[in-house]
Amino acid sequence: MERIVSAQNERIRKLTKLHQKKDRDASGLFLVEGEHLIQEALKAGIVREIFYDEDCPFPFAPATCVSAPVLAKLSGNVSAAHWIAVCSQPDLTCEQPQRVLMLDGVQDPGNLGTLIRTAVSFGFDEVLCSAGCADFYNDKTVRSTQGALFHLPVRRLYLAAAAGQLQAEGFLIVATSLQESRTMHEIPASAKIALVLGNEGQGVSKEMLAAADACVRIEMRGFESLNVAVAGGILMYHFRQS
Repeated sequence: MERIVSAQNERIRKLTKLHQKKDRDASGLFLVEGEHLIQEALKAGIVREIFYDEDCPFPFAPATCVSAPVLAKLSGNVSAAHWIAVCSQPDLTCEQPQRVLMLDGVQDPGNLGTLIRTAVSFGFDEVLCSAGCADFYNDKTVRSTQGALFHLPVRRLYLAAAAGQLQAEGFLIVATSLQESRTMHEIPASAKIALVLGNEGQGVSKEMLAAADACVRIEMRGFESLNVAVAGGILMYHFRQS
């Protein structure tokens, strides 16, 4: 059985480049570490290879035993990893979505990952992201999704054009805003809803506010706004499919 012991091994050096977005984009690959995330990736059928330094708990081949320094070189975390998988970026689609989450410039990878995970939890069918959103396959994003990224279509596109297409398909576009907005309970019920959340500092762009059918705010006291991932969780729960 092959065992890689040198962190300077050519295969390992090439895979380490997947820590960079440009190399992930060029190859269509990314790294996943930890038992739970690898199990989710296996369920999704996107695992290409597994590297491990202890007994491998996954019934998958190819699986290559490596030294701890090799795994440390592949890992994007400070804490020691025992299993790392090379995965293909999933290519998922939803034929007839009813609930769509639109993210307009969400830049923090942790927020993006949490929103994707919450979208799965509350029955949203896909997530559409603007060019200004964080990278889907950033290590922090992937970890924050807890595997939801592997099971839900997440796409990057021009949101204003997507909003027009969704409206043509009967969607109500609802954007978050503190100005000229209604409370969640004042938004009319709709069989198809697309919820727009904005940048952590600037909120939803003027272009997307203009494209929306309605603006919504969360009733609260003490503060004007919430973290975008928290606000998204509240709104997705409210507008979830019954």
